[in-house]
Amino acid sequence: MKTLPSALLSCLALLLASAPCRADESLAQVIARVKPSIVGVGSLQKTRTPPMNFIGTGFVAGDGLSVLTCAHVIQKLLDANPNEIIGILTGQGDVTQFRPAKVQAVDTEHDLALLRLAGAPLPALALGDAATVREGQAMAFTGFPLGTLLGLRHVTHRATVSSLTPVVMPSENAQRLDVRRLAQLQKAPYTVFQLDATAYPGSSGSPLFDPETGLVYGIVNMVYVKGLKEAAISAPSGITYAIPGNHMQTILLKNK
Repeated sequence: MKTLPSALLSCLALLLASAPCRADESLAQVIARVKPSIVGVGSLQKTRTPPMNFIGTGFVAGDGLSVLTCAHVIQKLLDANPNEIIGILTGQGDVTQFRPAKVQAVDTEHDLALLRLAGAPLPALALGDAATVREGQAMAFTGFPLGTLLGLRHVTHRATVSSLTPVVMPSENAQRLDVRRLAQLQKAPYTVFQLDATAYPGSSGSPLFDPETGLVYGIVNMVYVKGLKEAAISAPSGITYAIPGNHMQTILLKNK
């Protein structure tokens, strides 16, 4: 058996030891870069305590005045009180700012909504080509999984694309086939990203991005829940879904 020189072995050991550090450092740098573009989505009522009603996450895209989030996040806000002011929450920790936004477009089929801000633009995230995403690819997503109980604290989760799967999954029984599910079954299903990752209710609308480049390839919109809804927090399944970015490109282009 041939042996390697001790100097070469030392170099290899150093390379192997430093590789994880470089990967972690890269993700840390990307997180710092994307955080200013990731916002809370909710509504404002000044006579309420607290005045901000947080529902989900969104992120800034395009020209810095467009915010992408999930349609079901916006629908919850509209259902709660149509007279409240819908908008976004920017900043970090307890230093935050509420900015009103107009609901510019809603795509219920792909669970997407587009908000439009007035005033100064915010840093925008760039969208990558979702068609290049493959099973096994490493991803990350940043949002506000448990809301703003402790202030606006960004939380980042690592993820792996475990499957490219049709959006509609068969129901366990006929009683769970509601009107929305039946309508979806009549259409050709589109592909979504199934992730090996843990997300929570407030994670809806979080950008799914490459941990090395920060390019956004999807938007987190759903978790698989075992049992009752409350189980999403107490016993998360670790199965999360994201809408591919090509549908986000479409809604942005249609509403230039």
